[in-house]
Amino acid sequence: MQHALTSSRGQIRLNSVSAASHLAYTMRHVGRKHMEFGFGLEAWNALLADNDVQLQSDCEGSYSLSPSPTSLLPKPARCSLNFPCRTRLTLTNLRLSPCSFISFSLTPPSYKVDTAHPETPVVFAHLRAQSPLVAMIASSFILASLLSFACASPLVSDNLHVHERRDGIPVGFVQNGPAPDDYVFTMRLALVENDRAGLEQKLYAVSTPNSPDYGKHLSKEEVRLFSPLLSMHLVEALISPAPESIAAVTTWLSSHGLSAQSVSPAGDWLSLNVTVKQANTLLGADYWTFTDQATGQQTVRTLEYSIPPTLQGHLDFAHPTVAFPVQIIGGPKVAKPFSNALPPAPQNVTPNAAPASCAQQYTPRCAEALYGIPTTRATQSSNRLAVSGFIGQYASQADLKTFLQQLRPDLPSTTTFTVELIDGGKNDQSNPGIEANLDTQYTVGIASGVPTVFVSVGSNNPDGIDGFLDIVNALLRDSNTPHVLSTSYGFNEPGIPASIAKYAAFASIRSKLYLTYGFSSRSKLCNAYAQLGARGTSILFSSGDGGVSGSQNSQCTTFVPTFPSTCPFVTSVGGTQGVNPETAAGLSAGGFSNIFPQPSYQSAAVASYLTKLGATDSGRFNRTGRAYPDVAATAENVVIAYKGQFGLVAGTSCSTPITASIISLLNDQLIAARKSPLGFLNPLIYSRTTAFTDIVSGSNPGCGTNGFPATQGWDPVTGVGSPIFANLKKAVGL
Repeated sequence: MQHALTSSRGQIRLNSVSAASHLAYTMRHVGRKHMEFGFGLEAWNALLADNDVQLQSDCEGSYSLSPSPTSLLPKPARCSLNFPCRTRLTLTNLRLSPCSFISFSLTPPSYKVDTAHPETPVVFAHLRAQSPLVAMIASSFILASLLSFACASPLVSDNLHVHERRDGIPVGFVQNGPAPDDYVFTMRLALVENDRAGLEQKLYAVSTPNSPDYGKHLSKEEVRLFSPLLSMHLVEALISPAPESIAAVTTWLSSHGLSAQSVSPAGDWLSLNVTVKQANTLLGADYWTFTDQATGQQTVRTLEYSIPPTLQGHLDFAHPTVAFPVQIIGGPKVAKPFSNALPPAPQNVTPNAAPASCAQQYTPRCAEALYGIPTTRATQSSNRLAVSGFIGQYASQADLKTFLQQLRPDLPSTTTFTVELIDGGKNDQSNPGIEANLDTQYTVGIASGVPTVFVSVGSNNPDGIDGFLDIVNALLRDSNTPHVLSTSYGFNEPGIPASIAKYAAFASIRSKLYLTYGFSSRSKLCNAYAQLGARGTSILFSSGDGGVSGSQNSQCTTFVPTFPSTCPFVTSVGGTQGVNPETAAGLSAGGFSNIFPQPSYQSAAVASYLTKLGATDSGRFNRTGRAYPDVAATAENVVIAYKGQFGLVAGTSCSTPITASIISLLNDQLIAARKSPLGFLNPLIYSRTTAFTDIVSGSNPGCGTNGFPATQGWDPVTGVGSPIFANLKKAVGL
């Protein structure tokens, strides 16, 4: 139960939590000089005789209680004078009569009491003992120095426990003031999934070569026919919340006069519109307005929130709460300015023997030569390749036509892509984007004849991670999901909303986000990729362009992993450069996750690399985390068309659509042979490394170091290497 007392001089928040034989008050004060909490001297003396009383504070200095109990154990510590800092009074072994009062006062020593302004607020809390073990709390606030308080029946509220809490405001944001009570926003509630372990087991069963279930991906129709009598686990049955979870959350909302609707195929995401006032009451929160100093964009968030203990095990988390907006990173670097100069016309090439000129100007013909990619047209209309677009990047049909006319004249220049819009997305032909053009030109232009869809995700995305979750849910709703999803955008892992990304316990320490109910609330987005993989979709992400410093070059001392590349259920694509031989591209991001544990499919390969690495850069990365990238392809001097001109770009934004096109062409041949598409790729990749060219030279510098070196076998610069189409055909049984 939380209440806020505001005046022209600041804000005080009393956060009270009650449980069996335990009562705790947390006072959060912002620039106040003095606070008193009055409960009556008689009951206070009784507590001193029968209970243990402790005062703990993370504010600078020491505090006093009056009267001073002999059992008082003050625990002062230092904190920044950038309030709020917290003070906690803990009372244990409570023995309270139905109407008892306790009094104490504290004055933060960093401030002197201003005698010229004696309007110090007095907060009165009325405690009622409901049983010998449980105390329920009701509070009444009065802004006066003198008052009379009559014993009466208190108000009974939810018994709330803190569920998530931030230690402070994220770097780059400033706190403006309390959010207006009537401000309306969309709240998402993530329900606990029914069988996460079962989903992962099923994903690996259908994705691991030599497994009896290999290739037996789950259809949406099978999901809807799920019955406990069936021997096979099906995606939505594994993810759908248990009936008791749905009932618990629905009852909780109903008690506050609220209702929600499901916004995910499995029903594990609920959505409702609430006012700030309703959200503060529902979650025992204090929503404030914050401003991103870099963009000037305002956002409404709280630094902590609470839920009833009856929702433990049923509700993963609520959003938006403590997770602040993060910066999505995407877009290749322009290596050569765009001009009217035409790239070299295609020439006949020999498979797996690219001409030396490809090192300076890389075209679809170079990819065909370097990786042995066939130019024959795909034949299977069910085999779709999806390319995602974010942050206002639009793909130009006209530029694609120009690109094909010059660099793929063997394809009809009318060859194009379809468009799907999510979260208010669009595809503005008057405002093309370099990233979107690159992604569509190197899928349509390499995956010859494969139906390609450009999925444009707009800014109207309340999923907390820029539409990354919304696009997966949209694809899961489709009875025929695309067989490949290529994405050249991502985040630095430390900046992602921890509640949405994954479940690892130590991530809460690194991000200074503390979770009351363990780590189950951090699996949503990565598990969504697992769902899509179990349906038979290969999910590829660019690893990033900052070497060991993350998505882009940045100042750092410890290595910065990128997300979603660190999710173990996606395939991360690094970068190479040059031909005959290829070497590691210095921009290729790679390393080890600080959130996700290392999956078994890569443990032997990673262990071998770490043995060779020895103690180099020890302490700069997590040796036990999910290692990435998994594979690599060309990422330098790639030719694209943009606004009618040609230029060169660089980044793993180039290598990802190239690799996605290769997987799509393999899927076309598999489907034609009445076989299943590849789906989740990583168990195949690590068990069939001879299908890739091992990249053994180069490194990915960053953070003031040389980064990781590329070596024989897997490495965190190029993964297991670049693809060899003919060898991959053999590896998948063609």
